[in-house]
Amino acid sequence: MYDGQWRRHVTAESGRLPSAIVDILAGMAIARLPLIAIDCPDPGALARFYGTMLDWKIDVLSADRASVCPEDGQCIAFHRVADDTPQTWPTQERPKQMHIDMLVDDLDAAEAAVIDLGATKHSDQPGTSYRVFLDPAGHPFCLCLE
Repeated sequence: MYDGQWRRHVTAESGRLPSAIVDILAGMAIARLPLIAIDCPDPGALARFYGTMLDWKIDVLSADRASVCPEDGQCIAFHRVADDTPQTWPTQERPKQMHIDMLVDDLDAAEAAVIDLGATKHSDQPGTSYRVFLDPAGHPFCLCLE
């Protein structure tokens, strides 16, 4: 795995970088990211929430799996985890492991729309150019101005 420190990877015998690291440094990806999967108690409900918010196609595959996808690009998948418990950000009792930032043109209008969809505005609002919300399963996400 490339760790950002190319000098450590120069081989003593040849004085050159291994070819895999050269490829990475030259801009060749070592993997592709087709989707991000989010654990939740109700995949269909969360897919409908994000699909409506983003105006993406909603696909509920089963009670355990659902996804939302734009016409082109990466998808967000939702996987059922029966004992999923919401994160408690900003406290560290159950720390945030990830969140999604989404761009909006008007924070007030976007806030009203996501709350209408079932989001909750988080009590901690550390910035002025973005707002923090919790989706219906308790995952934090931000609506951000560009």
